[in-house]
Amino acid sequence: MDPSFDAKRLAVCAGHRAKHHAKRTLTALTTGVALAWLVALSGLALPEATAWARESSTAATVTLPTVALADLPPQAQATERLVRSGGPFPHEKDGIVFGNRERLLPRQTRGYYREYTVPTPGARDRGARRLVCGGRQPRNPDACFYTDDHYASFRRVLP
Repeated sequence: MDPSFDAKRLAVCAGHRAKHHAKRTLTALTTGVALAWLVALSGLALPEATAWARESSTAATVTLPTVALADLPPQAQATERLVRSGGPFPHEKDGIVFGNRERLLPRQTRGYYREYTVPTPGARDRGARRLVCGGRQPRNPDACFYTDDHYASFRRVLP
């Protein structure tokens, strides 16, 4: 028998084996991804994973309670006026980018939200109250949100 024929036959067999292996791997990956989605959607996944999935899907369509500007503490109303006038702000950190790491506010690109201190009477530090405003023009925000518990919850401020 011709030795070059055996080499060709081995190469063809190796090619078929590689193609079959690739097909099996792709099928396994596709099945794994589909199974992961089914498990996540059914709620059978790990508690941390399903909580993350629920938070991720609701963050885009977040609905927050609202509060009228007139119903906020006078210090928050004054801070809102300072935002619209462009300052000057009493704290060095006022006007810095708010990262929305808690994902409680509607998702936006980084730099969209800015935070401002709302003074707390009797507090020796900045306190827990903040006004977070979002928009491309800081003096004319699209929306502002008030928190009195240092970002644990927010209310959308209505004019």
